[in-house]
Amino acid sequence: MYTTASVFFETLAGAGVTHAFVNWGSDHPAFLEDLQRQRAESDGRTLIEIVTCPSEYVALSAAHGYAQVTRKPAAVIVHVDVGTQALAGAIHNVDRGQVPVLIFAGAAPFSANGEFKGSRNEFMMWLQDAHDQPAIVRQYMRYTAQIQSGKTASRQIMRALQIATSQPKGPVYLWARREATEQDVDEATVATTVSPTSWPSITMPALSPHAVDTISSALLNADFPLIIAANAGRNPATVPLLSQLASKLAIGVLSVASPSVCIPGNHPCYLGYVFIGKLPHLEDADVILLLDVDVPWTDVADTEPRKDARIFVVDNDPLKRTFGWSHVDAEMLCTAEAETALHQLLDTLDTIEAQSALSSPALEAKLLARRSRLDTIRAERLADLSAAEARLAPDGHTLSVPFIVAALRDTANTVTPSRGSKVLWLTESGTSNRFIWNHINPEQPGSMLMSGGTSLGWILGASIGASMGAKVADKGTELIISITGDGNFFFGVPTAAYWIARRYGTPFLTIVLNNRGWASPIASMKGVYPEGIGSSVSGERLSVGFGVPSADFGGIAAAAGGAWARKVERADEVRSVFEQAMKVVMNERRCAVVECVIQSI
Repeated sequence: MYTTASVFFETLAGAGVTHAFVNWGSDHPAFLEDLQRQRAESDGRTLIEIVTCPSEYVALSAAHGYAQVTRKPAAVIVHVDVGTQALAGAIHNVDRGQVPVLIFAGAAPFSANGEFKGSRNEFMMWLQDAHDQPAIVRQYMRYTAQIQSGKTASRQIMRALQIATSQPKGPVYLWARREATEQDVDEATVATTVSPTSWPSITMPALSPHAVDTISSALLNADFPLIIAANAGRNPATVPLLSQLASKLAIGVLSVASPSVCIPGNHPCYLGYVFIGKLPHLEDADVILLLDVDVPWTDVADTEPRKDARIFVVDNDPLKRTFGWSHVDAEMLCTAEAETALHQLLDTLDTIEAQSALSSPALEAKLLARRSRLDTIRAERLADLSAAEARLAPDGHTLSVPFIVAALRDTANTVTPSRGSKVLWLTESGTSNRFIWNHINPEQPGSMLMSGGTSLGWILGASIGASMGAKVADKGTELIISITGDGNFFFGVPTAAYWIARRYGTPFLTIVLNNRGWASPIASMKGVYPEGIGSSVSGERLSVGFGVPSADFGGIAAAAGGAWARKVERADEVRSVFEQAMKVVMNERRCAVVECVIQSI
């Protein structure tokens, strides 16, 4: 017996979807029945791997991490309106993170007297019959649609996937009444699911010839050009191209709130990572190229470009149409895929005319001066980072974030067979993100990830999905290290996350930076009231602190998922604990949690 659910799974599998992160409910009888049919017919196997998730937020965060690593969409299946609501802030993250995910939710049956297979037969189906269920998430979706028949389901699913994987990528939401998913279909309908080759993603436009000439000429002739990159690294192919362009023309590159590696941390033109606050070198740049950047700077934070700076924007959506407000005073806005645009700029620099210009004495002198300036900036920056790694907190004994991160980086480089090159880092640490990125200083494309959104709690579920994705993509990942704060840890539904990690064999090391609360609200308050009466009181007094005693973060993970757990407060024990934790994850294949106590807010 086949139903619309059979078509659903066949279509997803045919489209290359390998995993569905699920939280089942009364709207899913046909799905559960069809999965068992698949097992009975295929020696216990199902068409796609089903990952049971006790939390919808964790399910979508896991799909998020999976898609970031594989660059392919995953599926999430939730229960009617309540399951859709329970996706919560993870919806924001996949939208702002431009992550392709197909979300499916059933809906309450429309019939109540047995007129159809799947009619209402439980009291809660009246309560769960929302007037407009997809409205819960519509403003965050690239596409929403209702599946009304098994005979059209395959095409609707392929349309949704086509939109999800077209730039700007993002989530799609399909829903169906129970009568529709329970509809019987014949074997021919299941066998004739549509071919994914007929549903390609959109091919993004390239830069116009005028744009290529204008941007390349401006970069060539600038005294101090600057590239600000953020989201370009979501496509790992852009990393070597940006590196080549920066090297060829001696252009400084700043990463601004980047969710992935845009340029190797050891590149001589790399100027560092900025998450919040003033952008270094912005006021010196006479030409600025914004490469896939959501928010390049905030004027009120005492950071804005020179009035005479020439600014060019290259982005898959330079107008940021999904933002309520966004604007940059730019000379040119270009809709283009970063990889294609970088190829074009490099190709034009290889022309005879460009090579002639590059070999002219005047331009050679200009490039030499630019390289010298970048070398000086880099040397000063590395010296500052090294000094910070040697310092503890101002009291002289409490751990500092740079000290912790440096110890973690060095231990990973020592303990792992690849000496750190096959470590996947995830970070979600608010005000500490800049320290983590600058001190880990990742070099490999795709080796460090953030959500790309602002709903905290992503990291635990994402670590699970990233682990699964690394296996599917055959990345050879030796260790996943996830760095978060104590507040974020709570947001991530740790009981569900560590239970899933143990059940599905996706171990990772979690570092909890415990400052006993949320530092970000205090920073926001001081940004508006720098001398206000709240600026000198404790986080606990401001109701953003957790006080003493802290939660037992490792104990939570141990109870839910059998994790190994330790708490460190002294500098002399950090490296040995990190080494033990990494060996547990790699050798025993179970999660480890290390709580690092830092200066309290």
